[in-house]
Amino acid sequence: MKYILGEEWEVSPAGGATGEAYFAQFKNKKLFLKRNSSPFLAVLSAEGIVPKLVWTKRLADGDVITAQHWLDGRELKATDMKEAHVAKLLCKIHSSKELLDMMLRMGKFPLKPDEMLRDFKNSTFYSERREIPLLQTAIQVLERNLPQIIYEDYVVCHCDINHNNWLLSHTNQLFLIDWDGAMIADPAIDIGMLLYSYIPKEDWDEWLSHYGLTLNDHLHNRMRWYVIYQTLLSIKWFEEKQLHEQKNYAERFLKTLIV
Repeated sequence: MKYILGEEWEVSPAGGATGEAYFAQFKNKKLFLKRNSSPFLAVLSAEGIVPKLVWTKRLADGDVITAQHWLDGRELKATDMKEAHVAKLLCKIHSSKELLDMMLRMGKFPLKPDEMLRDFKNSTFYSERREIPLLQTAIQVLERNLPQIIYEDYVVCHCDINHNNWLLSHTNQLFLIDWDGAMIADPAIDIGMLLYSYIPKEDWDEWLSHYGLTLNDHLHNRMRWYVIYQTLLSIKWFEEKQLHEQKNYAERFLKTLIV
């Protein structure tokens, strides 16, 4: 990265699963650099959802490097996810027509539950394990509840609302980062995983009031459906990575969802 910025910059890896993110500093200037980040980063920046985009450069090999302001701050803790500003920012994201228009221009299509279920059932992972009672029951629950989760008001969803992806700056600005997995989908995908993962059920109504929703059977059915599906994907991923402890936890969580 130094050949892009200049030799005077100090560049170091910023972590992350892809190894394509870097932290750069020169005197009091700090930048977050990423290779081939989401093409709609400019819209996210303009909407104030991610730290401000400074510049974008296309390299000779076709790769694109983006630079954002590096903000001193911290990731949210699991206990922070109950705060009102988390609900309000997620609502702002789901309500953004600019984000949705950009995703549509990129050729993205809505993620529909019947197609998601079909893809999972056709996967090698499931075909080799379809006799496992827990997986069998989970699939049956998803199939049985498809008619109860019909919803057409699709929005841009982050699809990985883990507390580590929320950044709170020292000036109390909240951002949601790491948009590589974003999709057009039912907002219940994001809301459900957040509530089931971080918020006690007795506090769901209050959290949803900050978002701007009232909990009803339809919303609850949609959230539960997507959480079951995402938990199945987690089990698949943990098994592939041989993360046995995490897989066992996900299986225990899945049992609580399908009873």
